Amino acid sequence: MQFATNRETLLLPLHLAANVVERRQTHPILGNLLVQATKEGLVTLTGTDLEMQLVAEVDSVNVEAAGEATIPARKLADIWRSLPENAEVSIEAKEDRAVLRSGRSRYSLATLPVDDFKRYESGSEETQLQLDSGEMRKLIDRVSFSMAQQDVRYFLNGMLLEVTADHVRTVATDGHRLAMCTREQGVPGVEERLQVIVPRKGVGEIARLMDESDGEVTLSVSSNALQVSQGGYKLTTKLIDGKFPDYERVIPTDLTRVITCDRNALRLALQRAAILSNEKYRGVQLIADEQQLTIQAKNPEQEEAEEIIAVAYQGKPMDTGFNVGYLQEVLAALGTDEVHFGVSEANDSAVIHAIGEDLAKYVVMPMRL
Repeated sequence: MQFATNRETLLLPLHLAANVVERRQTHPILGNLLVQATKEGLVTLTGTDLEMQLVAEVDSVNVEAAGEATIPARKLADIWRSLPENAEVSIEAKEDRAVLRSGRSRYSLATLPVDDFKRYESGSEETQLQLDSGEMRKLIDRVSFSMAQQDVRYFLNGMLLEVTADHVRTVATDGHRLAMCTREQGVPGVEERLQVIVPRKGVGEIARLMDESDGEVTLSVSSNALQVSQGGYKLTTKLIDGKFPDYERVIPTDLTRVITCDRNALRLALQRAAILSNEKYRGVQLIADEQQLTIQAKNPEQEEAEEIIAVAYQGKPMDTGFNVGYLQEVLAALGTDEVHFGVSEANDSAVIHAIGEDLAKYVVMPMRL
């Protein structure tokens, strides 16, 4: 195998494919990328950890000799990234070595047999839908921060993707807060609600792919995998085998105490109050009465913070506590100037959503202070 191209041509594909590869592998071959070149000028890069796989196809490459080789992913990507902008680069693979040349630079990398490379195999496709990459990124960004991390309830360590004839929805929860984002346009012909759980790493790599591309993205859902196709990229991730909680049951509907306020004013007030909150529990007290919201925080050193902001308030006086970090993450995810913050009773979970945009809705459990 031998081909030559400009540094920029393979810079992004190498970056994305190498990200899928785990740094520590039980099988050395999984630390390598499968690099394939054809006489038609097509170079294909494949990276996998056996639970996720990214295939990147790049055309218009000057291929002098067709072939394939497995090359260490991180080393190849790091070398490529460190080369000067617009440098001309060539790769030649023979036997157990791949030689990379650019100008006066030369790198010789050890390769492993192509026959040992293991591809991730997904099941047959069942449902397919198309979304704008910006919409897909929004569906992920609005909820991904609420995913659990290494929870024993393994089904919480990911994001629910729900598809019906009426909507496409993402949901994430760690048991203390819940985030939901809905696109009110579903997939015609989907008779039953389709729900799959995308693992945390898969969610992150899909978001990364959406960051680097524009246009339409195709999602193909099978019995055990989700495949995301965008341009010359095809990302396949294994799904979490489990049942996601009935999220609709935990979203309060009868909100008797509702705060309407400027999102940025609330965000900054919480940011300042958080400085003196308990470092372990991160709790703040919210007291709403008439047309103002008082935010109080204190810590074991008997230090106290108090912030008062003007709000529009409906309902009986409210005095309740929340984890300030959870509230800050919700406000950072919302994209409008004003927000609704409502509870049914003083010590119930809060429902937060943006005014003028009903795409996202958040539930945050209270805490005793």
